[in-house]
Amino acid sequence: MAKPIFTVIIPAHNEEKYIGGCLEAVRKAASHAPEGSVQVIVVANRCTDRTAEIALSYGAQVIPNEDKHISRIRNAGAARAMGRIIVTIDADSKMSENSFIEIHKMLKSGLYVGGGTVSQFDRMSPGIAVSAAYVAMNIIPVMIREKAPLMGGMFWCLKKDFDAVGGFDESLVSVEDLDFAVRLKRHGEKTGRRYGVLPNARIITSSRKFDEFGDWYLVKNRKLTKEIFTGTNREAADKFYYDVR
Repeated sequence: MAKPIFTVIIPAHNEEKYIGGCLEAVRKAASHAPEGSVQVIVVANRCTDRTAEIALSYGAQVIPNEDKHISRIRNAGAARAMGRIIVTIDADSKMSENSFIEIHKMLKSGLYVGGGTVSQFDRMSPGIAVSAAYVAMNIIPVMIREKAPLMGGMFWCLKKDFDAVGGFDESLVSVEDLDFAVRLKRHGEKTGRRYGVLPNARIITSSRKFDEFGDWYLVKNRKLTKEIFTGTNREAADKFYYDVR
């Protein structure tokens, strides 16, 4: 395989229900990727199901991992990246077919340090809509402070910039994505580049958290949501992320 221009990093904990759809979407997008092949790394975290088997069937590189810590899981994948551009996406999400084209276009312009993507749930309900708005209330103040649209969902940036900011902060057990967006944005400012959001590509992400907990769970449990947004509350993170499934 030719040296890849892109490396896609996918953290996955018992994702046999979703990983195939995620990888199929990556494969379709990769068929349009400019300037070479795409390396796909699945970090199989504490998996006891067929996640690794399915990933291997799609030609992905699988890295076993036992960390109960999403930042370390993501960074473990990045440590094996061979591509010049890093893309991170969760195993229960599907990228648009033109994702690599859009990412390459924005980075090649020299105007962007990297950025994120607009996310759309695979189903919607009043409870999900209100919950999403409630979560946004915790993120919008940061965007206003930073004067940037700090969307996450699927991050993309040059590997050298990922390394320059130190990857994902391993002192955080949650909201590591928002923290990464802030640090990437600030790093870009030093070289006259801004944080971007893909204008013509988005991701579809599963509503499985709402399926598991209920569509109104985050609104009914606002204390837990606030604890998750501290980034350092292990008990809250375990309850909502690490000890589920």
